[in-house]
Amino acid sequence: MEHEDVLRAASMYYLQDLKMEVIARHLGTSRSTVSRLIKRARDTGIVEITLRPGRTRAPGLSQTISRRYGIEAYVAPVADSATEIERLDQVAITTAKLISAWYDSDMVLGIAWGTTLAAIGRRLVPKPTRGSAVVQLNGAANTRTSGIEYASDLITGFGAAFDATVHHFPVPAFFDYPETKAAMWRERSVQRVLDVQRRADIALFGVGAVTGGLPSHVYSAGYLDVDDTRRLHDEGVVGDVCTVFLRADGSYQDIELNRRATGPTPAELHRIGRRVCAVAGDHKVVPLRAALAAGVVTDLVVDELTAEALVGTGGAASVGA
Repeated sequence: MEHEDVLRAASMYYLQDLKMEVIARHLGTSRSTVSRLIKRARDTGIVEITLRPGRTRAPGLSQTISRRYGIEAYVAPVADSATEIERLDQVAITTAKLISAWYDSDMVLGIAWGTTLAAIGRRLVPKPTRGSAVVQLNGAANTRTSGIEYASDLITGFGAAFDATVHHFPVPAFFDYPETKAAMWRERSVQRVLDVQRRADIALFGVGAVTGGLPSHVYSAGYLDVDDTRRLHDEGVVGDVCTVFLRADGSYQDIELNRRATGPTPAELHRIGRRVCAVAGDHKVVPLRAALAAGVVTDLVVDELTAEALVGTGGAASVGA
């Protein structure tokens, strides 16, 4: 709980620009305790003080997003000239530190593979835990490859960083037939992994964008054929979360391909207490809005330029919590 209080106090102080008295009321503690928590955040490296040229709009953006969508928002400051890769890296650094602070012994962390998750995995700082687990949230095989090596390396990397037991999910990303999925979901080996998924304390995922920017893995690695892509376009799909496709309004139930998808639906994600979404790049704004409309996000990590696009704005210390 100390870790959690340190992170919450530092986030509100540095990212949301709240005064210590306000933070104390929010946490139900004293101003002196808040001061101690913030000092501990600096001493333990949760907060890193970095001088940046020019002004950052990150604190105000964090507050605006939090108020508008009823979530916790963590905006990673970036220069206006930052490239897509640089923006992704800053989001990955911030997300990796947040996960390290939140994830602890006897917890289950659910991971959805993808371009953003791979970047986060490269930025993890090892933290020993006991009795913890990391579980893959969606299958990875497709018609070109088993997907096992890609997903396994990613999930195994998270497990190694936290000394956690790893649970792979050796099924396709999408079945050819809904009936095949229904039959596989009755298999005990698959049910075992689904049970671990249901016990997750934290889910970590990005949003997939149909077009633009750094390509989302599900759209660039052979998971969809031409007919699938055409059908998604006809059904108004703007992106996906955990390989479950969403329209702009967050709806997903009647999208045909979702009957064959192996990732958790928004309704299933809702059962997980903390749902962390990491996003970088302007092309992710539309699918991010869809994910927010679907209610799958409790904690959002986003780069400053994407945050501006999300809230419709244009255009010191930083928290790497």
